[in-house]
Amino acid sequence: MNGIEDDDDPLESVEESLASKMEYTAQLKDAILRLHGCESEYAGREEVIETFQGETVCTGYVEIFRLIDHPKAKRCYAWSRLIGEDDIDRRFVAVLELPPVNSPETAVQAAVVAEIKDARKNQR
Repeated sequence: MNGIEDDDDPLESVEESLASKMEYTAQLKDAILRLHGCESEYAGREEVIETFQGETVCTGYVEIFRLIDHPKAKRCYAWSRLIGEDDIDRRFVAVLELPPVNSPETAVQAAVVAEIKDARKNQR
């Protein structure tokens, strides 16, 4: 052996990170299939920082997917977030690129507005 422990292997860390990213992408593709009924292929990502009434409500990456055989949309913006009191459960969000949604930023805005409307409706 060369005296380097496995925990210090930078290549192993990169491989773990890549495997995690591939699993996350597969989960998002599955969410797109369940929510919108079509297959998709990964097209990239964009960092989004969204504020609402002066407060940051979302910060992170939005993954961009090309849709395969969707009747109306060509792209979908998807991400996930932790939910629940213990932040163990994950909610997947997949927003189609249909007007007024035309970018990762507007997809996040549409999701935030929908979430606020749902919360208000559930308070009644």
